[in-house]
Amino acid sequence: MVTEPVRILVVGGGYVGMYTALHLQRKLKPELRRGEAEIVVISPDPYMTYQPFLPEAAAGSISPRHVVVPLRRVLDRCRVIVGEVTAVDHAKRTASFKTLATQEEGTGPLDLTYDEVVLAPGSISRTLPVPGLADYGIGFKTVEEAIGLRNHVIEQMDIASSTRDPAVRDAALTFVFVGGGYAGVEALGELEDMARYAARYYHNVKAEDMKWILVEASGRILPEVGEEMGKYTVRELRRRNIDVRLETRLDSCEDRVAVLSDGARFPTRTVVWTAGVKPNPLLAATDLPLTERGRLKCTAELTVEGAPHAWGAGDAAAVPDVTAEQPGTECAPNAQHAVRQAKVLGDNIAAAVRERPLQEYRHKYVGSVASLGLHKGVAHVYGRKLKGYPAWFMHRVYHLSRVPTVNRKSRVLAEWTLSGLFKREIVSLGSLEHPRAEFELAAGGRRPKES
Repeated sequence: MVTEPVRILVVGGGYVGMYTALHLQRKLKPELRRGEAEIVVISPDPYMTYQPFLPEAAAGSISPRHVVVPLRRVLDRCRVIVGEVTAVDHAKRTASFKTLATQEEGTGPLDLTYDEVVLAPGSISRTLPVPGLADYGIGFKTVEEAIGLRNHVIEQMDIASSTRDPAVRDAALTFVFVGGGYAGVEALGELEDMARYAARYYHNVKAEDMKWILVEASGRILPEVGEEMGKYTVRELRRRNIDVRLETRLDSCEDRVAVLSDGARFPTRTVVWTAGVKPNPLLAATDLPLTERGRLKCTAELTVEGAPHAWGAGDAAAVPDVTAEQPGTECAPNAQHAVRQAKVLGDNIAAAVRERPLQEYRHKYVGSVASLGLHKGVAHVYGRKLKGYPAWFMHRVYHLSRVPTVNRKSRVLAEWTLSGLFKREIVSLGSLEHPRAEFELAAGGRRPKES
């Protein structure tokens, strides 16, 4: 009798999605070869973005194409579909999704049945109803946003260099970052370092002319590296003439003026929003149990509570921290947990397919590292506190060890080596955002307005 293969659907191609599928195709290699199992990955993008490298990509230390990992190359035993899952009916074991082809054809979403489902759609930026934010804010979660921000910063320096209006110059050289977590601090540190270097090539723009402002609603930044290292980071940033404002909120950025809760007003053309994330809206379009914050209710085995054959991990899942002293503690939604959970998740799904016992997700805290620019950083690793060059070196070593595939490791290492031997690139490729602009103008169209 011919039986249908067990279909494992992985929703999302980020940390959890890619690493889980990668681990599954290794664990279930015999079943995949015999046609007894099938792994399907549905992701909006054909690549996984290694987000810890986004600040260095924005600063020009790493090429954008080396920050991403192509799913089809890595997941060669999986069926990869570039599309967006719009709903999951776990009671019927069906997921609805749409692709570029369905949009072109004008057809509705397609349905895909499954036996096991991994929900790992990741998270999206958590925005607040700040006036003007939707019109002028810039995010920092994707490689496109990182490179766009790099181009934008250099363009502002070009504007400041060529304008005769002091108000325009002041606004162009004022950069406001909202959010004192990893993304905000590392992006600010790397870009300020890059802009400071680039200023030497402008005859009328000096590093001292630029205003860099970090706005954080709480009383500390980088809580992951500990209070002492967080205070050191504030001192280090302020030593570089970066205006760090704690216990301060962005109240408005209408008309290109950043208005802060402490009454300060800064005319600016750059507001970067990195103030947290929230679960992907897809989770609300499922029949699976969610927490008050909209994340999947999961067990320590990474199964969804009360939903057999459904699994979750990473940003989308509320996974209990069984190693915490205080009951009810959940694992933080960060990359360190996501990569580790993906390995356990892959093992447990393979065990479930083979009807074997599952294991709990347990972790041992290793530490945290953060870059503050070239040769500058902070780290709290294995109980040891590092700062400056040693912390920056630890940051690079750690993330080089974590980025997937030997191919990517080699390319990133080669770029780091070359960047140490030659000068930085300070070219803005803003035309990438409007690649057809010149042709449209030549064909009688209009040049797109500057953002």
